[in-house]
Amino acid sequence: MLFVLLFACNPDAPPATIPSTEIALGELRTVVPAAPIPSSVSVQTSNNNLDVVDHTDGRLYFAFRTGPSHFASDAVQLIVLSSGDDGDSWKTELVIDRDTDLREPRFLSLDGRLILHYAVLGTNPLDFEPQGTMRTVLEEGEWQTPHWVFDDGFIPWRTRVVDGQPTMIGYTGGDAIYDQGDAVLPALEVRWLESNDGLDWTGDTVWVGGASETDFTHTSTALVAVMRNEAGDEDGFGSKVCRADLDAPTDWECIHDCRKFDSPLMFTHDDEAWLIARRNLNDDGCFDLGLDPKEYGHTERFTRYSAAYWQHPKRCTVWHVNAVTLAVTPVVDLPSAGDTCFPSILDRAGGYEVWNYTSDPTRPSTPWLEGQQSPTVITRQRMRFVQ
Repeated sequence: MLFVLLFACNPDAPPATIPSTEIALGELRTVVPAAPIPSSVSVQTSNNNLDVVDHTDGRLYFAFRTGPSHFASDAVQLIVLSSGDDGDSWKTELVIDRDTDLREPRFLSLDGRLILHYAVLGTNPLDFEPQGTMRTVLEEGEWQTPHWVFDDGFIPWRTRVVDGQPTMIGYTGGDAIYDQGDAVLPALEVRWLESNDGLDWTGDTVWVGGASETDFTHTSTALVAVMRNEAGDEDGFGSKVCRADLDAPTDWECIHDCRKFDSPLMFTHDDEAWLIARRNLNDDGCFDLGLDPKEYGHTERFTRYSAAYWQHPKRCTVWHVNAVTLAVTPVVDLPSAGDTCFPSILDRAGGYEVWNYTSDPTRPSTPWLEGQQSPTVITRQRMRFVQ
């Protein structure tokens, strides 16, 4: 099926220029809940927060969160499966259960090791309570006992190898997103880390402000990044869209976008920057509704914007990001509705395969809050670019 370009109005964004590209989507396949998930895995109502990777041992590895709902719970488990036949059959690798919420599984396949980081959170369904990050490593066929890594609440958002260099982007201060005060603006830190072995990491803070979930990619002329600016800053709420010169990749220049690109995943195709992230279905897609900061304090604006955001349906969308103007333009919605969009992507012959989670995509008007309390499934779908 071919999809032509979509356009949306964003008053904060510069004019859009995008390549003459169409995207073809293949058959949507449900992975969870579905056969052949092993009987040792208890699939619950809400299935989301996922990652997939092709490892050097020739197997496909798949991690996902399963729980009673989108919200924190002591019943949450993090499941890790592997397959030697591209998902026709699965082996249970790990069932991680700490009697608390677990999210953000992130694989890194490196030199025969498979490294898995994941975030440990709380049990209060009305709060975001990051406890920190744990890591386990598969080496020579055995998983190590998980242990705590990083000492300041740092949560990895994406891990990948870039030009042979293990790279991690993540953030600290996540508890400040939902526990704000008007006296001081949030001061989360987005950090870029590098490693030689995927185990010991060093790096720099690339941004301080209201941003958390962040991803980046490279074109031949620039680094391009998208940060979810949910906690807000002096420019408002939504996202930051950034670029950096290739010879100074941690020196970011960013613009404000009133839309909130939740769960950003970036990749490069045909020397163009692409983004997969959540899309809000209100009039202009904005999270920031433009309330006057002289009349409404920072916390009140955040609360009002969040309440409004919960009421609108969502999509998981493929966007184009212009590496020069930083304009972000929606290109195609993946089959998705309600609670959706925590994508992972595999490079496949002739294109890509996107793994994602969603409420029932045949109910496209489901509000986000309703979707967060209802069943969600994990899907996989081939995607290719057509000139």
